[in-house]
Amino acid sequence: MKKWLIAPVLIFLFCCFSPEKMTWVALGDSITYLNEHQNETGNRITKGYMTMVTEKLPHIQYINQGHNGWTAARIAEKIESLNLVKADVYSVFLGTNDWWGSRPVGTMADYENNTGFGTLYGSFRIIINKFRSLNPDAKIILITPLQRVDFVYIANFKNNAYGSYKDKKGQYLEQFAEAIKAIGEREKLHVVDLYHEKKLAHSKLVKFKRLKDPQTGQYKNYSYPEFIDVPFNPETDEYPYPVESIAMTYDGLHPSDAGYEVITKKLVKIMKKW
Repeated sequence: MKKWLIAPVLIFLFCCFSPEKMTWVALGDSITYLNEHQNETGNRITKGYMTMVTEKLPHIQYINQGHNGWTAARIAEKIESLNLVKADVYSVFLGTNDWWGSRPVGTMADYENNTGFGTLYGSFRIIINKFRSLNPDAKIILITPLQRVDFVYIANFKNNAYGSYKDKKGQYLEQFAEAIKAIGEREKLHVVDLYHEKKLAHSKLVKFKRLKDPQTGQYKNYSYPEFIDVPFNPETDEYPYPVESIAMTYDGLHPSDAGYEVITKKLVKIMKKW
């Protein structure tokens, strides 16, 4: 081929085979919010899942709609004030705060009958309806909550919560994950099931929790599930998750870089096809 033909051919190939630009709105709670707020993790993460995904799929531009501490119910209640925009892809990564806040999971009837944000099912109906009103042709991905062990907020030890190994007012976090999966199946949406991902099982979330031995008063590293009934005093005890305890989460709840990589791989597997 003559040299003067090479450049136009390369331009043609690039235009024909480079993926179209896409906009992705990621709706979620703190696990999404922290993508741009590493300082609030004590700089224990370097990047979140949205950054990781778009590094691998650079034709996708994300908009972070993570709301720290919010439930699906609050998102649904405030949906018209969130300034959501038309996008090619929407993802929803919610539910863990609904479980801890003892919001009722509800039933599929709440979803089908659009009963409002009083239940998880009803909240998701409001959220999905909003996405479809913005772009009826958009791709929608539902992401279930991941398992969690005892959470202690690095900036405020009094902000702590036990893990999903037991119920909260008669509800298990797994029920919320199953509800999200059921909605995805009903609507034929892509679902990323983090709750049942073996790499994110309770035993993989932290290497240990450092607590005072009730017998000796000396600090000891307890692995899961040994630490479950060992008391933690936020007034006097040291932070129970030193850097060397970090595994798939850095605080028992929020993903570390390694945890975000697991999430990223699952999202990329879906989104690279679009």
